[in-house]
Amino acid sequence: MTGARGSTSTAHGPAVLEEIADGVHAYLQETDGWCVNNAGVLLDEGRGPVVVDTAATEARARRLSDAVRGLGAAAPRLLVNTHFHGDHTFGNALVGGPGTVVVAHERARQEMAAAGLGLTGLWPGVDWGAVELRLPDVTYDGHMDLHLARRTVQLFHPGPAHTTGDTLVWLPEDRVLFAGDVVMSGCTPFLLMGSLHGSLSTLAFLRRLAPRVVVGGHGPLSGPDVLDETERYLRWLLATAEGAKSAGLAPLEAARQLGAHPYQDWTDPERLVGNLHRAYAELNGGPYGEPLDVVGIFGEMVEFNGGRLPTCYA
Repeated sequence: MTGARGSTSTAHGPAVLEEIADGVHAYLQETDGWCVNNAGVLLDEGRGPVVVDTAATEARARRLSDAVRGLGAAAPRLLVNTHFHGDHTFGNALVGGPGTVVVAHERARQEMAAAGLGLTGLWPGVDWGAVELRLPDVTYDGHMDLHLARRTVQLFHPGPAHTTGDTLVWLPEDRVLFAGDVVMSGCTPFLLMGSLHGSLSTLAFLRRLAPRVVVGGHGPLSGPDVLDETERYLRWLLATAEGAKSAGLAPLEAARQLGAHPYQDWTDPERLVGNLHRAYAELNGGPYGEPLDVVGIFGEMVEFNGGRLPTCYA
């Protein structure tokens, strides 16, 4: 990646706080570019709210914190991180107060500790501000229930999907799903640190839940149709990888030779290269979520993007 030209922006478009069920709000940021994620706010009568994910930079985390206070809520009682990536976790210390408990899957905590603030080094032109690593205080393995005054919030770990430590946040009474980056409407999925086949299994599980509203980790609000859209992409990716691998093409070469395809207009199209690497690893019989050369493969994504870093609006 040496010499790559970065593409960043510090202009913040409008964030929208939308109530999607009684006392349940989706916090939606812009839908373009890396590191601009969605979050959630679940109000809890007489107690601090539960916040699902934070944000990438100090400025964005403070805007989210202001939005929570704008609902008349106290500092969050709980923060749930859907996975370890910095755009969902770097704001933990800023959005949460001293008494806030951070919850995540046990693998997410391990991955967060190992990654540190390394994401900031990919886009040095971003004004990250005073972010710091705030690790989860409480972790779980397969499933955890959070009992609020008016509802139960179920946390599920689906196995390797977007990462190896994803958390799905499910509100069964409201049929609202906070999916993290397992599902992202109109955005290219990113499987480099997770699993293609694991993602397909997770989608089958989510379809059985029959969500009414899906809040993806990025992109606009959606309904259950986003599950079908994501599955179609993953099956197209698998078929593409099978054909390219049989032809002896390396993932970067396969992406370059692909030409026009049905998903070229989804945001962050350079992720195709990383996704092909993951598909090849599983076609070779590798275990779901096995570690790949993330830094080297990200460099190939930069090459595919004409030598430019992917656009980051953090």
